[in-house]
Amino acid sequence: MINSRIKQAIVNPSKLTIQNLVVFTTQNSQSQSYHTHHHSHRPETQIPPHKPTRNLLRKPIPLIADLKQIQDPNEAISLFHDYNQMGFKHDYPTYSCLLYKLAKSRNFQAVETLLEYLKNHCIHCKETLFIGLIQHFGKAKLVDKAIELFHDMGSFNCSRSVHSFNAILNVLVDNGRCGAANEMLTGCSKMGIRLNSVSFNIMIKNWLEEGDWEMARQVFDEMLEREIEPTVVTYNCQIGFLCKSGDVEGGKILFQDMVRKGKKANAVTYGLLMEGLCCLGKYKEAKKLMFDMEYQGCKVKIVNYGVLMTHLLKRGEIGEANSLLVEMKKRRIKPDVVIYNMLINYFCKEGKTAEGYRMLIDMQIAGCYPNAATYRMVVDGFCKTGEFEEGLKVLNAMLMSRHFPRMETLRCLILGLLDKGKVDDACFVLEEMEKRKKGFDFDSWEVIVKDSCTSDRSATQLLDDLVF
Repeated sequence: MINSRIKQAIVNPSKLTIQNLVVFTTQNSQSQSYHTHHHSHRPETQIPPHKPTRNLLRKPIPLIADLKQIQDPNEAISLFHDYNQMGFKHDYPTYSCLLYKLAKSRNFQAVETLLEYLKNHCIHCKETLFIGLIQHFGKAKLVDKAIELFHDMGSFNCSRSVHSFNAILNVLVDNGRCGAANEMLTGCSKMGIRLNSVSFNIMIKNWLEEGDWEMARQVFDEMLEREIEPTVVTYNCQIGFLCKSGDVEGGKILFQDMVRKGKKANAVTYGLLMEGLCCLGKYKEAKKLMFDMEYQGCKVKIVNYGVLMTHLLKRGEIGEANSLLVEMKKRRIKPDVVIYNMLINYFCKEGKTAEGYRMLIDMQIAGCYPNAATYRMVVDGFCKTGEFEEGLKVLNAMLMSRHFPRMETLRCLILGLLDKGKVDDACFVLEEMEKRKKGFDFDSWEVIVKDSCTSDRSATQLLDDLVF
């Protein structure tokens, strides 16, 4: 909870810009720290205390804790400014926290303004900050900005390493800039960067996503020539590609080569091979492989059960899938939301939404929290079977869990409630939408109003509620 004294001091966010913040920060750069320290006299005889750890010596910064709780970037800037007015001297930790908040909200203009301030005032920044910003630029498709920031890191008294290099390389690959990624890879030595396994894994992943096995193998061979040791991820990328292409035998050969070279396979490795076998209809062989992996010293995980569960549900073998769930619990492997969602999705698609709803209750009892997809599937399932009042109950639970359904789900639910004469319930849904600033498009409103007009009383009450 943000300190009430801070809350009262918050100015109107719409009038506060990052430029104002920079000005206020500059004016107060010489101010005394907001925190004061009180010293006490040591008694004449005292038992020496244990030497405190580094974590105990490090004093928490309230502003950072408050910033992490705030969702609105304007409110974050406002709070940052309020601390500054009270004499708090900002430094790298607080600046970086605000930068992350701004980047996450895609307020990149403010990010660039604040970065310029840090550069001009020679505030030393860590590489982790730039890695995070590069990744946010990449997610926003601002690839050129990410490249520019990578090359400009030296202006912030920050040296580039293979970690930031890999971050920009990954951004280029994810945004389809393969040519630029290859150029970066070729010119790495001029930047004084020595590639590692992650660098090559990124490029191998790129070629495999393009479906170019030969180019991926060339990168792998170059990796070996440079005496950079492949990791389990390096092998998993290739094994996964082969198995998805139907070449499970090729995947097994690569798996054996991996083991021969002393690399220990993990649960994902076995999961990829199991998935390949299931795609070929070899479920029993896949399940046998899951038990064999334990003899090889690899612990079975949820991902392995997930592969088997997916295959069984695709074939409609719900009894076997339920048995698998029981088996997981017996082996003390706690099913996650993905496993439960698979089962709930199956029940709802088969018109057995009541069973899907029971599964929703069971997962909560077991301590597994539903996500938005879980609730949506059940609400949609009840709408499909015409049980709109039951769907409304699940919607209530969904809203209380701070999730919100798709607009198509809401439209279907409202139409169903109106058809059942449940105008108050339909209006309740509309009110909840209004609270969250959600609205239908014109076509959806047209359908709702036309449908409600099939009953004069429903139409009149609905229109009255909407207008008044």
